[in-house]
Amino acid sequence: MAYSPIIPRFMPNTPRRIEILTFPDSQLLDVAGPLQVFATANDLAVLAGNARPYEIVVVAQSAQVTTSSGLPLAVSPLSSPTAPLDTLVVAGGWGVNVACEDRDLVEWVTGRSKAARRTASVCSGAFLLATAGVLDGRRVVTHWQRCAEFTKRFPLVRLDPDPIFIRDGDVWTSAGVTAGIDLALALIEIDLGRKAALDVGRQLVVFLKRPGGQSQFSTALSLQENNGRFDQLHAWIMENLNGTLPLTALAERVNMSARSFSRHYRQVTGRTPARAVEDIRLEAARRLLDEGLSVARVSTRCGFGSQETMRRAFLRHFGTSPQAYRERFAG
Repeated sequence: MAYSPIIPRFMPNTPRRIEILTFPDSQLLDVAGPLQVFATANDLAVLAGNARPYEIVVVAQSAQVTTSSGLPLAVSPLSSPTAPLDTLVVAGGWGVNVACEDRDLVEWVTGRSKAARRTASVCSGAFLLATAGVLDGRRVVTHWQRCAEFTKRFPLVRLDPDPIFIRDGDVWTSAGVTAGIDLALALIEIDLGRKAALDVGRQLVVFLKRPGGQSQFSTALSLQENNGRFDQLHAWIMENLNGTLPLTALAERVNMSARSFSRHYRQVTGRTPARAVEDIRLEAARRLLDEGLSVARVSTRCGFGSQETMRRAFLRHFGTSPQAYRERFAG
């Protein structure tokens, strides 16, 4: 999902207070990932002779919390629900199930979210936000493994299981673990500008600025979630994207008739061969656009046949044109 930069509400020399909520058996990286992103932004600001843009506090109900990996964290107590706050970040992890049953904690999240300029969750932290009523009517994402459960428990929330993070107004949600880093970089871009976000990403040696609309899975990875019958075919497709790749050619590669191949392929992958080829083309196109290649070169290299065909595919799948995507996300 694309997001539009906004004018920061606070003056640059006034630290924005960020509270990261944790609880017993939370996922360590759900806490440490965003924490390090914001901390690195502080470090780079100081190196440049500027004031720290963030005041970052990890909070919990008790003075020490043990994460699901067994590492204990010394944390600060929960703040007053009504105290001024820029950003609330709620971590996830299997401990969120117990956290959702804690009435006092749920009420604190409800109040704290109302006091915050924006609220965010990492991974299954969306369960706690949803329990607190923060996500009702909003479009959100959570870890792919818990999407079915989430949909059953929270029918008032519009779950989209695919993106790595989603912004719906002043509420942000992200997929599993490392997506919390992408979300935090997006928040920094809004606060401090694109250059600051890219500088933080480079410092942390992460894949720079993955847009929120990217899928939790790469297309190739999602297509491998079967018995491996068509893995060699997928590898061949990715090596020959600049070709037309008709159904007959795909069927010949696996020594099947077109009709039989089409039926078996859909049974195994859950997609038609044509849809799989288009998805692979689109993923390759986004990667090349991220690298700064022109729309014309990308449409040729990825086998769309024409820029107009690629434009229609982008609009249909991502709601934006290849040129707009390139302008927004090219590094």
